[in-house]
Amino acid sequence: MTARLQCLSHTPLVGHVDPAQDVLHEVRQTIAEARDWIATFDPELVVLFSPDHFNGFFYDTMPPFCIGMQAHAIGDFGTPAGPLNVPQELARDCVQALLEDGVDVAMSYTMQVDHGFSQPLDELLGAIDARPVIPVFINAVAAPLPTFARARVLGEAIGRFARSLNRRVLFVGSGGLSHQPPVPELATANEHIRDRLLGSGRNLPPAEREARQQRVIHAALRFIEDQHSLHPLNPQWDRHFMELLSQGRFAELDALRNDEVSRLAGRSTHEVKTWVAAFAALSSFGAYETRAPYYRPIPEWIAGFGAIGAQTQTGVAVA
Repeated sequence: MTARLQCLSHTPLVGHVDPAQDVLHEVRQTIAEARDWIATFDPELVVLFSPDHFNGFFYDTMPPFCIGMQAHAIGDFGTPAGPLNVPQELARDCVQALLEDGVDVAMSYTMQVDHGFSQPLDELLGAIDARPVIPVFINAVAAPLPTFARARVLGEAIGRFARSLNRRVLFVGSGGLSHQPPVPELATANEHIRDRLLGSGRNLPPAEREARQQRVIHAALRFIEDQHSLHPLNPQWDRHFMELLSQGRFAELDALRNDEVSRLAGRSTHEVKTWVAAFAALSSFGAYETRAPYYRPIPEWIAGFGAIGAQTQTGVAVA
């Protein structure tokens, strides 16, 4: 029963609007080192916590949490497309274990995922189907949102399930940190966008998909010139959040209010709940220690970009 963790920011803007070469090299080196560290662990199962950006989950039915029995990546922004390698029986067992553990979670046999899932799988494992993966969706953009405390409870329950498997398990948290790209809101959407948010956006026509992606690219280009054109990045908040996780200060994480996080760091910052869930899952294996923390605000990617790994202190879970 051994476990490791890797949390990593994702961004669809890689290759579309990139920072200076030295920054890009720094990020690539960070990811390469994480990939090598994961390869030495040779995980038998990956549990990936990720949000969605109104590409697979919509207001027709918006669960706070959902586990995929099957999953297919749409390949937005040029990220890898195709089926994920989901061990269906194991994913179903996970759902059953969570329900018996008092955690209500939805399940999907037709989960559609975007760059939030495919990018970390590709960058950290080499391909989206390289390893068996249980995909865990956490709603981070469609208000009302789950709390930080519930994300922790979800992670702890998944950690307890993973401990029972006697496998090498890698927990991955995808997303964050401070950022607020132009993601639409139901409360302020026009009739067309409202219809898309209610479910018709699940399979966009190619021209509309491209137009949507170009809006994000143009927003990034403008943000480079004027970092008040969108919600400003908040490096101080980002670094403090990473410190809380590193020190296992879950009570303080539980106390984070959704409205306050949105105000301080941007509405899409709620993606960090994937990091909370991943760390909570690892904590179910015992005390942990972190490694290779990385952080840099990158306006070109409209993101406070971060990465951090962790493992149980002895490398072996408590019995």
